[in-house]
Amino acid sequence: MLAIRLVRVLARNRFDVIHAHLHEGALIAGLLARPWRIPVFMDYQGSMTDEMVQHGFLRPGHAIAARFWRGIESLAERLPAAIFASTQNAADSLQRRMPMANIIPLVDGVGVSFVRPDRLTQAERADLRERYGVPRGADVAVFLGLLARHQGIEHIIEAAALLRERRPNLRWVVMGYPGEGGWRKIAEARGVGDLVFFTGRVPYDRMPEMLSMGDIALAPKLSLTEGSGKLLNYMAMSMPTVAYDTPAQRELLGDLGIYAPVGDISTFADKVDGLLRDRTAWRSIGAGLRARAEACFSWEREARTMIDAYRAVLAKARA
Repeated sequence: MLAIRLVRVLARNRFDVIHAHLHEGALIAGLLARPWRIPVFMDYQGSMTDEMVQHGFLRPGHAIAARFWRGIESLAERLPAAIFASTQNAADSLQRRMPMANIIPLVDGVGVSFVRPDRLTQAERADLRERYGVPRGADVAVFLGLLARHQGIEHIIEAAALLRERRPNLRWVVMGYPGEGGWRKIAEARGVGDLVFFTGRVPYDRMPEMLSMGDIALAPKLSLTEGSGKLLNYMAMSMPTVAYDTPAQRELLGDLGIYAPVGDISTFADKVDGLLRDRTAWRSIGAGLRARAEACFSWEREARTMIDAYRAVLAKARA
């Protein structure tokens, strides 16, 4: 369907570049745009085959299927004129595999003027918490993102169970979709249905105020190849963040992240507990993360990188 749509659009319009999202976009555009001689840029978010395994579309250890899809993945990566990689780690990995390719690190960005910690007053924040069932005076840890298994949603539920006795005043607000009803049942089965709240899908324009409910943020992502753009929203909101120690997450949070080994739920829970215990450090870390988001990850900075890359490829093509 995407291929048919692209051919129709190209037949009726003139374009300077095509910005293709993910491997399927790069493969379709890279093949179909050739008659028009339009340079294609790939927006690379991580290994397609690894993500298919993590999302359950491929069974782990299925060697023949994995080889086939890695071949498709490799073809898609060799068609574009340039590749924008969403993390420096991903860019380095691609460059090692394809030394001659035009790989441009384009780290995820955030609109720091829109996502900021002063979006709500203290009274508005308290009212919003109450609306979602969070008692007044509670500590709140938040997650906002896709509710897929590889995002570590089950690990949040298990961490809540581990800290139930130590932190009876702690509530966990999980924002996003799909499958929030199923996750709510899992939380109830683990005995933390009264501590873990699922809000469902959050419109982007309400995202900053919803994050305002939290004192700290959570990023238990299990994928070693995907980017982690949600961290930038946490950073812009001055929220100290407990995360699994993956290359993409460390690239964004730097030395200001509170890290646990990937998949180690017990340590993850301990890090949450330790962060809530040291409120002075908590506020200092949050301020540092906000400053880092402003200095290193603004949308304006990333837009300039993209435009410069477009112009360089177009100038080369015209020459």
